[in-house]
Parts: sequence; structure tokens; C-alpha cells
Amino acid sequence: MQLGLVIDLDTCVGCHACALACKQWNTSGATGPLTDDAPYGADPSGVWFNRVRHYELDRFPHNKTINLPMSCMHCEQPDCVQVCPTGASYKRAEDGIVLVDQDKCMGCNYCAWACPYGARELDRVDGVMKKCTLCIDRIYDAALPELDRQPACVITCPAHARHYGDLSEPDSLVSRLVRERAGQKLMPELGYQPSNTYLPPRLAPVIPIDDVRAHTPIQQVSDWTNRAIAR
Repeated sequence: MQLGLVIDLDTCVGCHACALACKQWNTSGATGPLTDDAPYGADPSGVWFNRVRHYELDRFPHNKTINLPMSCMHCEQPDCVQVCPTGASYKRAEDGIVLVDQDKCMGCNYCAWACPYGARELDRVDGVMKKCTLCIDRIYDAALPELDRQPACVITCPAHARHYGDLSEPDSLVSRLVRERAGQKLMPELGYQPSNTYLPPRLAPVIPIDDVRAHTPIQQVSDWTNRAIAR
């Protein structure tokens, strides 16, 4: 089994609801409180397991904003586990989730340096490394309804851009999505074999530049003014 996320970049609107839900759930979850640094100051920061980056693809009028949520990829070959000198970072054999044993971690930062995805967060208050756990304390909670046994980010996403499941099972929903939409891994050339997969954005249709100008608000106002003067 390899549990992981599939994220639809064509659907994600970059609202950061996944990041906020992650922060809220994990603040009282398995890794303990996620500390903040000057949350009400001019430059707030803190420990976040999920961060959303924003990029612009192509040029006007064919441009498209791409919102790229990033968290731990739960790699099949995680270098963060290999470099850990205390054995605090480990990958579970039963479900493929990469975790950090808070009691063994000494906050040396080796794993953060080894992770090319920037998925690890050093909690300077607790002095230990923290990261996405795939909401392990939620997905295995038998007291929750089965529908709620999903990562908080998946349940919260208002656009339904996030999907969770077993990527090693060919007939699972996530595996079907990856096949149908030609899902892609992030930086596969590094050889870490990340489990989380992204569904690529659909390209915007090619629109002749004259048609684009004709439909811009400024052009519409100009056309209306010209017609009014002609009368």
C-alpha cells in the first residue's frame, strides 16, 4: 500500500483552505502544537505542513495562473529518511507514510536539507522537525465516520481539487485519475519517486488577439462611447 494525494492543478483556485485546515487539525494532532512566530505582527510566520505556491503559465492572452500546493510527497525512496542520524525519520512499511518520531529527533536539519520539496519544518520552540503526516491520526480513527477518514486538506478543499487514496491499487480513484489525466510527479528526475501526483492544467484555448481586445472591458466601453457619439 502507498497512500498519497492527487492534486488537480486545473481545479485548484489557490484559496489556501487546505493549508489552514492542515494547520488547524495538526495543531492538536499527533505532532503536537504547530507553533507560530509573531502571528499578528507585520511579518507572521510559523510551522506549516502545506504551502501553496502561485505561478503564471504562458503569456497573455493565453496565460493561466497555476496554484501549486506542496507538502510532503511521501516518497518511495525518501532521502530525508536515509540521512537522519538518529532514525527519527522513517517510512512505514504498511502504508508508505513518511513520519518523524518526535522523541528521537534532535533538530539537526539534515532531513530538511535532503528534501528537495521544502516539505519539512523545524519547530524552533520544540526543537524538532515536523512535517505532513497525511493526517494519520484521522485516517485510522475508527470513531470517525468512514467518509471523514481522510486528510483534513482533502475534506476541506472547496473546489474538490484534492484526492486521497492508495496509489498502489490500480482500481482506486486516485490511480484512475492519474491514468486518465496523465498525472505527473514533481521532479521525478531526482529518483525519490514521490507518491503525491499532480494532474496537469488544461491549456487555455487559443484566442485571436483581436477577439481578446474586443471583449476587454476597456474596449467595450470605447465601443459604446463611439456608438453614442455617432447617434
